[in-house]
Amino acid sequence: MHDEEGGNAASPPPAPAAKPPSPEVDRPSRWLPSLVWLIPVLAAIVGAVQVANWMTNKGPKITVSFNTGEGLEAGKTKVKFKDVDIGQVTSVKLGPDGARVVATIEMAKEAKRFAAEDTRFWVVKPQIGASGISGLGTLLSGPYIGAAPGKSGVTKSDFTGLENPPPVPPGLKGREYRLHGANLGSLSAGSPVYYRRIRVGQVATAELDRDGDGVDLSVFIEEPYVGFVGTNARWWHASGVDVRLDASGFKLNTQSLAALATGGISFESENGRKPATPAPAGTRFVLSADRAAALRPPDGPAVTAVLYFNQSVRGLAPGAPLDFRGIVLGEVRSVGVEFDRARKDFRMPVTVDMYPDRLGSAFVENYGERGRLDILARMVGRGLRGQLRTGNLLTSQLYIALDFFPKAPKAALSERGEDIVLPTVPGQLDELQSQLSSIAGKLDKIPFDDIGKNLNATLVQANALLKNLDGKVLPEMQQTLGEARKTFASAQHLLEQDSPLQSDLRQALQDVSRTMESLNNLADYLERHPESLIRGKAKEKK
Repeated sequence: MHDEEGGNAASPPPAPAAKPPSPEVDRPSRWLPSLVWLIPVLAAIVGAVQVANWMTNKGPKITVSFNTGEGLEAGKTKVKFKDVDIGQVTSVKLGPDGARVVATIEMAKEAKRFAAEDTRFWVVKPQIGASGISGLGTLLSGPYIGAAPGKSGVTKSDFTGLENPPPVPPGLKGREYRLHGANLGSLSAGSPVYYRRIRVGQVATAELDRDGDGVDLSVFIEEPYVGFVGTNARWWHASGVDVRLDASGFKLNTQSLAALATGGISFESENGRKPATPAPAGTRFVLSADRAAALRPPDGPAVTAVLYFNQSVRGLAPGAPLDFRGIVLGEVRSVGVEFDRARKDFRMPVTVDMYPDRLGSAFVENYGERGRLDILARMVGRGLRGQLRTGNLLTSQLYIALDFFPKAPKAALSERGEDIVLPTVPGQLDELQSQLSSIAGKLDKIPFDDIGKNLNATLVQANALLKNLDGKVLPEMQQTLGEARKTFASAQHLLEQDSPLQSDLRQALQDVSRTMESLNNLADYLERHPESLIRGKAKEKK
């Protein structure tokens, strides 16, 4: 083998063979990936687009806490405003203290204004309230969270949800006004507000004032009716039924059937006409008990007076009127009882609030506060007294009447601290009882027993007299009547037309007539010949 190798090495190299021609390769214009990678790439692109859209359309993320999680479901419960979805609940869990339920909500991009700090959230579900039945649509679609956007420029992410929907629908245009009254009555959030018996708004909120002396209410008047609320508007309770029986007859007034059940408020301008300019939002008004009190002229400052009564005050309650000849000057504030050490007896002090301005502008303008008290003192000297009177025979309700009693015992106006003390007289019923007692006392002094005995004796004597008349007098009277009857018969016989007396009487009358005729002739002759009384009758010439 080595020899062969060595021999081959020594021999000259063979001539190189000719190279074959190179193949022609057709190259593509660009490189294309395999179709296997096309689907993942498209999926990635779609996912990136969705992420981009989600990032660009993503709204604020907020949490709302509620007392209960009823109706809330993660991934299902929507947040709506005017029936448009603006968010969705992503999770529902208990709060840190376990007292409330916290719902996490992803809001839409266009719902950024719902992150304002005064935004309100509540769960919408079927319920019956003062404004009617609401949330019936959730019977099929399920509960959802309602939202009312706030107006504040400050945003936040944690909110406390309302337990009930707001009485004023979100987005409703109008103005809100403030009212202050003595009590709430039958009003509540959602109670209607009326103008000339047409519903124009509703009560938004109701709460106690800071001092606890009354209630503060917020009422919402819808935009078309705002122009009827002027600065001089008068507001009053329109709840219940107003029944009156006066000189005009029986009257029954109420606003509507809804006001009977849920209460209501009415208002009217002072002069009954539409105001020139509406009152600005937030204006404060006074809420009166009824229409008469609301439309009454302003009372001015009150004068507190005390009246002491030595009689029962059953039927007299706070709020009863203080009347002066048909004009209500004030009302009763309180009724109490007090022991009088001087008389060792109890008396009933009644505190009233009087409004002197109700006596007319002339009295108010011409006399100051001290001058009015001086006039009141002089009126007391002339017999001005307070008296309890019955205002209603059916209910036995009493009121205090101020009037002049000239025969009342003398009294003077006095003061008890800052209050004045008005003298009183017994009530009409007490006077009647006193008169009846006096009559009964006088009747007790009459000797009815002696009068009865004397009357019995008189009756016995009368009976004996009647027996005597029957036995003796009556026969004589019958005899006398018989004789009188005979006399009348004789007289009748004499006066008959054909009786002799009648003939003689006619003859006598004829003679008297002839005598009178002769006397007339004689008188006529003497009138013509008066000388014949001396010379005699002249002889007739032949």
